[in-house]
Parts: sequence; C-alpha cells; structure tokens
Amino acid sequence: MRVLVTGGAGFIGSNYVRQVLSGAYPSVAGAEVVVLDSLTYAGNEANLEPMADHERLTLVKGDIRDADLVERTMAGVDLVVHFAAESHVDRSIAGSAEFVSTNVVGTQTLLQAAADAGVGKFVHVSTDEVYGSIAHGSWPEDHPLEPNSPYAASKASSDLMARSFFRTHGVPVCITRCSNNYGPYQFPEKVIPLFVTNLLDGERVPLYGDGLNVRDWLHVDDHCRALQLVADAGRPGEIYNIGGGTELTNTELTQRLLDAVGAGWDMVEPVTDRKGHDRRYSVDASKIRDELDYRPAVPFETGLAETVRWYAENRHWWEPLKQRREQAPATPASGRPPGSVPELVRDRPRSRGAAR
Repeated sequence: MRVLVTGGAGFIGSNYVRQVLSGAYPSVAGAEVVVLDSLTYAGNEANLEPMADHERLTLVKGDIRDADLVERTMAGVDLVVHFAAESHVDRSIAGSAEFVSTNVVGTQTLLQAAADAGVGKFVHVSTDEVYGSIAHGSWPEDHPLEPNSPYAASKASSDLMARSFFRTHGVPVCITRCSNNYGPYQFPEKVIPLFVTNLLDGERVPLYGDGLNVRDWLHVDDHCRALQLVADAGRPGEIYNIGGGTELTNTELTQRLLDAVGAGWDMVEPVTDRKGHDRRYSVDASKIRDELDYRPAVPFETGLAETVRWYAENRHWWEPLKQRREQAPATPASGRPPGSVPELVRDRPRSRGAAR
C-alpha cells in the first residue's frame, strides 16, 4: 500500500506520518509513506526526524500547485491524506493571496491528479472555522458554510472543490472538519506553543480582546486516529466533524498555561482584538462517533501537561524557529517581517502572535 501525505512535515501531518510508520494503525501496517511538502516556515524536516531513516518513508520537497510534480508523486498511490495548507488566521488577514492559491488551487491540483490516477481514497483535512461563529449549540456537518476570515474562506472553497470532484468525477473523497489541535511539534505562532515558549523565556503573552472567545481543544493524536478511521471506513462524499469535547475561553486556557509553568497574570498583555474574530466554535461530532465509533482518548488535562513538558524539554526544536521568525527580513510593502500582524507589534515589542 502507498500513502501520500501532503503537508506531512507540518504539525498534524508529521504526527500522522509518525503514527503510521510506528504501526499505530493496523489498516496501513507496512504501508509506504510518501510525504509531499514544500518545507515553508511551518513545514520542518525536524518534525520527521524520529522517522528520518525509516525504509518506508520518502520525502518529496515540492509544491502541491506543481501539477507535473503532483502527477508523478500520485502514481501508484492508494490513499491520499491531504493536510497541506496555509493555516494561520493572522497571516491570512495580513495577506490572503497565498492562502487562496495554496488552499484552493493546490487542492484542485491534487484532486485532478487523484482522479487521473484512480486513487482509492482521498481524505481532505479541513477545519471547523468554515462554519463561521456560533453562539449556542454545535454545528452539524450540513450547516451552511459562513467563513469569516480569509483563511476560513479559502478552506471552505477547498471543501467545495473536494465535494465537486466526488460528485463530478467520482473521486472517493471524505472531508473532515476538526476543532483546534494541540500537542508536540506545533509551530510556535499558534496559541499554546506560543504562550508556553514565551513563558518559559520569561516573556509576556498576548491575549486578544476580552479573552472570552471560545475554542474546542483536540489532541493531535486523537485527530490523527480519527482521520485513519475516516480513511478506513468513511463513506465517500461525506463530511465528518472531529471535536475534542473541551471548550474553553481564551482566558481559561491562558490560566491553565500560566498554572502549568508557575506564572501569574502579570505575564499577560491584553492586545487589540483580531479583525473579524469569531466568538465561538463548536462542532457536533455525533456522526463520526455513531458511524465510526470514534471518541477522543486523551483527556485535556493530561494532554496539556504532556505538551507543556514536551516544549520545556525540547528547546532545541522550537528556539531556532522563533529566532528565524524574529530575524525574517522586512517586506517592501509593509516594512514588517512576513506574517507579522500590525495590531500585535505596534508598541508591543515583546508580544509575538496571539490566540486563535
């Protein structure tokens, strides 16, 4: 069996690759894994280091928009798990063109190659952000798409592209929409690794607005296990929400992170709220539970403690990433490093990034 993992050097993709190659999923035991990743700022070969010399792993450095490369890489593939995407909301607000190009055109390029190659299953990994914001209750899979950020709009568009290839070309696509992930190897611009690494360095952490935006948290191990269930038994053409079952305000999450490293609220710096900041996300995950017998297995308290410990013990992994981000050259148009957000850097030199 041959599995193509796009974005397999990123946070979630590399976790999936490590799980497959370590034998965590019996249905793909012995599979050859091909990682296609452009190794931009968030794609990191160090994420695959534990499996770097594995005889069944091949890393192809390249762009999912490169049709010729994608066609060659797709040859002989049985399963595609598509993680590759521009994924940081703040970056999409600062500039959305790359998000549209990578997330929409890149997905279309992969789908066309999968159709031409007769791939047996295509799992398109999406996000709960495509639904917009919900004040009460939880979204089912058939809720209208109402994305509010350029990132979410690009993912919603890619979801529709995936659906169209199922309906038009019969590509056996399943779409998954997950809540916020956390765990080891997450790029330190996302809220949990950003806050933890800042606090470990004695730096303050930025909290958007009133801190009452609500997110549901899902450990990356649980997310990848759900994806394999969808790959194995998900019905082509269907959408599956994947939730963690732990909803917290950003203030509540911040308190838990402060407690984990022994810091106080004097280390928190309120910052101007993000433009169009969604108030609450919450997915109804009953479909994947009932159809595929999926339930999260990692308690949030346990997973968060283990994640904080991992960052404390793996400075060699995250320190170069943060240094590289700080030293990035200014862009001609803005004078700011790529990916920086004006609201967070103006008169706030110690704050880097903020909560999703």
